[in-house]
Amino acid sequence: MIIPITNQSKNFYAHLGRVFGSREIEKLTGDRIYDDDGKVWYVYFKNSKPVAFVSVKDNVIRNVWADDKNCLQKVLEKIKSEIKTSTVTKYFVDVYKAAGYKVIEHSINFVKIRGGIDE
Repeated sequence: MIIPITNQSKNFYAHLGRVFGSREIEKLTGDRIYDDDGKVWYVYFKNSKPVAFVSVKDNVIRNVWADDKNCLQKVLEKIKSEIKTSTVTKYFVDVYKAAGYKVIEHSINFVKIRGGIDE
């Protein structure tokens, strides 16, 4: 089940708090995840536990994380039509491609992807 939430939503930190400032996740993805105001977090819950999410602000993906890449792909597919070009962690590049995003630029830790909104 994919549920959109914000940092103002009930139980936001109970569900996602472990990823903020996690050195393990930062080391794995090469990205820091912050709970900035204005982001909408599309969270995939499996058995009441978050297993993947994508945060979006102003139609740009800001953060990506997953314990389950198949669930992440479903989240990315669901929001693709409303996403502009975004710079995201390179760690999930195969998932972006599988979800139909076009990879348009590579760097050391990040890739630039294009969703459904052309700019």
